[in-house]
Amino acid sequence: MDGVPESHTGWTFLTNHARVLAAIADNPNIRIRHIAARCRLTERAVQKIISDLERDGYLSHVREGRSNTYRIEPGKVLRHPAESGLPVAALLSLLLKDEADRGITPEQFSPARQWTPVDGG
Repeated sequence: MDGVPESHTGWTFLTNHARVLAAIADNPNIRIRHIAARCRLTERAVQKIISDLERDGYLSHVREGRSNTYRIEPGKVLRHPAESGLPVAALLSLLLKDEADRGITPEQFSPARQWTPVDGG
């Protein structure tokens, strides 16, 4: 986990903000260095992303000893107009596998409203 993660070339479907949020949703007590390794980012980049997410109300944290416990605001809507009205919980439900096996309660990540794709599918 030391050093800068191996770089990635080309485009991806998810932003680094979505990856960091998913890592936190998977483990609210995760350390920044573990987020960085999982998301293949530097620790400094993860710190900036967490700051962005907290500033805009998607995330908060409580300091417990030497570690943080993060809380995601599941009803907060996504920022882009194309996802108008879609809560962050809907995104996380797609990104997280086997939520029940990870000890995530339904109150934490159930969508604030039912989302139906535009094509009705």
